[in-house]
Amino acid sequence: MAEQFLLLSAQDRRDALGVAADRSGRPAHLLEKDIWVVWVLQTVFGSALGDHLVFKGGTSLSKAYGVIQRFSEDVDLTYDIRIIANDLVGDEGEALPTTRSQERRWSKVVRERLPVWVKGAVQPLVEVAIGSQGVPATTRAEGEKLFIDYEATSAGSGYVAPSVMLEFGARSTGEPASPRDVRCDAAHLIEGVIFPTARPRVMHAERTFWEKVTAIHVFCLQERLRGERFSRHWHDVVRLDDAGIAASAMAD
Repeated sequence: MAEQFLLLSAQDRRDALGVAADRSGRPAHLLEKDIWVVWVLQTVFGSALGDHLVFKGGTSLSKAYGVIQRFSEDVDLTYDIRIIANDLVGDEGEALPTTRSQERRWSKVVRERLPVWVKGAVQPLVEVAIGSQGVPATTRAEGEKLFIDYEATSAGSGYVAPSVMLEFGARSTGEPASPRDVRCDAAHLIEGVIFPTARPRVMHAERTFWEKVTAIHVFCLQERLRGERFSRHWHDVVRLDDAGIAASAMAD
């Protein structure tokens, strides 16, 4: 009978990841972290909270669209501003501020409310899932971020920590977005093991293209061209162009 990967013993998980690493040529610790990324997406979007969240950013381009091969370990999520600040925004239309002062007011409210929501709604949800499923992980909330620290069975570089970071924003609706299937990279490499799967609402790649080129434009205007932290945006825009998504975005 097939067994859940995350419920295997540490040694069995290590052995399975070793097989997957040999077959794929990818480091075992990256394959392991990818599994936890999918588990977190499964947990969050399998709940009622997922109705008002959108999965976005580089990790969505990798996991949901297969546009980039760069390993993106952090999970960017947009919480619908019409939910967190309904008293200011309402529930119709694009929910975009019409004046600079309104934008500042909305941003202030979001900055105040979002950490409270992360700690009061998202963290308990994930902790209940960890406890009920018996998976080896803990959580810690830091402002607008939630970290899921997992028991690593494969040693990696110091750059890739055994922790999945959920980074939340709430300054837009995240639309357009639609559900897409997300699977673990190791799933097709190992037989007889059940891996997490997820079906998050994912920001359309065309909007991600516009977000990235807008970020590049701002960096250039501000002359903030600071190495690796921002170079990924250029990389991702090139890959989006190669995939025809840039042309689709500009034609829309």
